[in-house]
Order: sequence, then structure tokens, then C-alpha cells
Amino acid sequence: MRRITFGTSGWRGILCEDFVFENVKVVTQAIADYVIAQGDRDKGIVVGYDSRFMGERFAKESARVLTGAGIKTFFCNRDTPTPVIAYEILRRRTAGAINFTASHNPPEYNGIKFSPSWGGPALPETTRDIERRANEMMGEFCYRERQLDDAVREGLLEEIDPRAEYLESLAGKVDFAAIARLGTIALNPLYGTARGYLEEPLLSHHGRVKLVNARRDPYFGGFPPEPAEKYIQDFIGIVREDPDIKLGLATDGDADRFGIVDEDGSYIEPNYIIALLLDYLVRVRGMTGGVARSVATSHLVDAVARKHGIEVYETPVGFKFIGELISQDKIIIGGEESAGLTIKGHVPEKDGILACFLVAEMVAREGLSVKALLERLYAQVGRYLTKRENITLSPELEEAFPAKLLSVPGEFAGVRVRETVAIDGNKFILEDGSWLLFRKSGTEPVVRLYGEASGPERLAALMKAGREFILA
Repeated sequence: MRRITFGTSGWRGILCEDFVFENVKVVTQAIADYVIAQGDRDKGIVVGYDSRFMGERFAKESARVLTGAGIKTFFCNRDTPTPVIAYEILRRRTAGAINFTASHNPPEYNGIKFSPSWGGPALPETTRDIERRANEMMGEFCYRERQLDDAVREGLLEEIDPRAEYLESLAGKVDFAAIARLGTIALNPLYGTARGYLEEPLLSHHGRVKLVNARRDPYFGGFPPEPAEKYIQDFIGIVREDPDIKLGLATDGDADRFGIVDEDGSYIEPNYIIALLLDYLVRVRGMTGGVARSVATSHLVDAVARKHGIEVYETPVGFKFIGELISQDKIIIGGEESAGLTIKGHVPEKDGILACFLVAEMVAREGLSVKALLERLYAQVGRYLTKRENITLSPELEEAFPAKLLSVPGEFAGVRVRETVAIDGNKFILEDGSWLLFRKSGTEPVVRLYGEASGPERLAALMKAGREFILA
């Protein structure tokens, strides 16, 4: 039997292999025991799920275990976005939430994500505690289940619909009236949980929308539910071919990631969106504070921060670290290159819905396309181009890789290494400001190679040098 291991966003597994009812019940009991140990049994737990196969059924089994442990459960009445569940934790002041989601992973996956009372993804010390409890109980009958009808009668189970309160909260953070004046906006929830969340605020302000992939499909149209360029080609084509569409907005399966398509059908990398929104929030909205980005995220963010004289926090990969800074009110915006961001005064969790709306507001109020805004920003702070590749290792290369990192060359692609950052993987900043990052996957024989430079030729040379170092 495989051990339960929490990654950057919870425990995930393949349906019918390790993600099975028995393991789900054991992990739920481990979370219940953790909550009880914290003295928070009476605060209750929110339980939600995304649009994956059997999501509601897994969530109900989890609710049976929670109520069996005497913990009140607030059960979402339909598949629900991750940021909405985070908002509900804070609004109801619960002990946290259990969310059944595998986010942007392929449809054969599901997962359990635990978020504690502060609303962000659980920090490593919390997940280590839950992992330990779960693995100690594997293979044992360690939980008591309560029938859901009994739980309702006993006041331990309450069905909730958190949409209205969440959307009301966005009304104070987004200028929907300005967005409505922009023109037709294409919306793509990718068959996921943002159905009804993306279009409702725009339609209520008499905006014009074109909905794509707006039905529930546990197979997500045959692709991973990730709003990355290679998976949303149908959507890009729709935006490109319709002259009335001014912007395309997409979210992933649980709506915590975003994808932006400009009016001409150009896909805009999330790295650049984070920097653009930072500039917009400071310059137009007058927001104050620092900015946080993961170690793998573009230094265009740093360039904008220098322009405005604000502090940059560099974090390991995993939004939990950015969420913690949001909860401490230290930053205006925090983001990751993998299309996650949130802002000051909002939930300490990735929110693809909010991100989409902020981009639409920025385009509407600035009167320029996203590409035009990016070119204007480049003219002010310099050009930054980023790239990421996954490189699969042979067994021999995987075994040799840790030792290889102990003897890294003093230069890459002819430019000397100026600084080494080792907060997550190994990041080498070169004298010309370009950089490479090597991050070994904890679950696969894969090295994630990230690079950034000021031009396409320089970036290509840098990535080539990185590949050669890994594969040599």
C-alpha cells in the first residue's frame, strides 16, 4: 500500500489505484484528528469538490467521517471553485476545508486539499502532521462514519451555496461597470467549477459575453483542465476569428488558475500578467505594500517593483508561501508562473476568477490591448522573456543529478554566474541578469528547467546550455 504524501497542493492520486474510498476516509480521519488536536472541533469544516468524476461521492464519504468524529460539516451543494471555498472558510470562521480537487491535472486524477482556518493552502508543518497520522492508520479501521440523514437531523451537516457571498465580495474588488463597457468577452471555464462564476457578474452589469466549454464534463473535453496555450487552442481560435471579442478569459478545473487570450488570439504568459497587474494596481489603484513571487517566476515582477520602489519577496514554489504573506497583509499581489495569483484584501489562495476579472478591468480602464500594455511596460523597465521545459531523466541520470548540482559550472552560455539561490531547486543568476533554475520533481524522474533572458536568441542559448548540463 502506497504512503500518503502531500505535495505543494495536497494529496493527489489516480482514481481506482491509490485514490480510493478507503484511503480517502483515512486521510479525512487524519484531518479530523488534526483539527481536534488544535482544539477546533466546534468550528466545523467546509467540504467541497470540483467537477471531476465521482467528486461529490468522495466528498459525501468524507462528510460521513467528519460528522462521525463530531465535526460539523458545511457541504457545498455543487462543484465549487477552490478560491470560493477559501473565502467560505474565512467568512464562516471554520477550522478549515477539505476540497476534493486535482486542479489542472488530467481527468484520471483526483485529490484532497486541506486548507486550515487562515484560508490558504496548508503549510508544510501542517501537512506533515496529517501525513503522519494518515500513514499510521493505513490498513486499520480507524474512523467512525455517520449516516448523512442522521448528521442533518443532529445538526452536524448543513448544505451550503457559497456563490452569492463570494461574488458579492468581488464586487468591492473589481470594477465590473468598466468591464461591461469593454465589449464582448469570451469566457472559458474549461468544463470546470467557474461555470456561473465567470459570466454572472458581467451579465448582471449588462456586459456581453461569449461562453465556451461551459458545461460540466469530468473528461474536460479530452485534455487536462489547464488553461495553458497548448490545451485551449479551440478557445484561442474563437477569439482570433471573432472581431467583436476584445478579450478571452479562461480558468482551470477548480478555477484557481487563469489563462489570458488577447483580442488578436495571442496567448499571454502568466508571468507577464502578474507584472502587468502589479504595475496597474500600484499606478492606477494606488495600492501599497510589497510583492511576492515564486523562485520560478519572471524577474519582470522585480523590475516593476524597482520602478515603484517596493519590496520583493521570493518564495519557494507552492502558493501556501505566498498565501501566508497575503494573510499577514505584507503584499499587494502575489503570483506564480504557473498561473496563480491573489491580491491584498482577498483570500490567501490562488484565484483564477479574480485574476481574469482584474485583467479585464485593466484592459477596459487603460484602453489598450494586453500586448500593447506589455510593450509599454517593456519600454519602461526592459524586456524579459521566460521559458520552461520538463526534461525526463534516465535512471542513470536521475541517480547522478544530485551530485551534478554540487559542481555547477561557473558560467552558462558564455556568461558568468553572479549569484546562486537555493530556496527551492537551484537557481543561477548570471551577470547579464538572465537566469536558469533546475527543480527536480519529487515524484517523477523529471527536472523542470526554467530560464529567462532579455531576448529570444539569448533565451534559446541559455535553455540549450541548461539542457546540456542536465543531460551530460
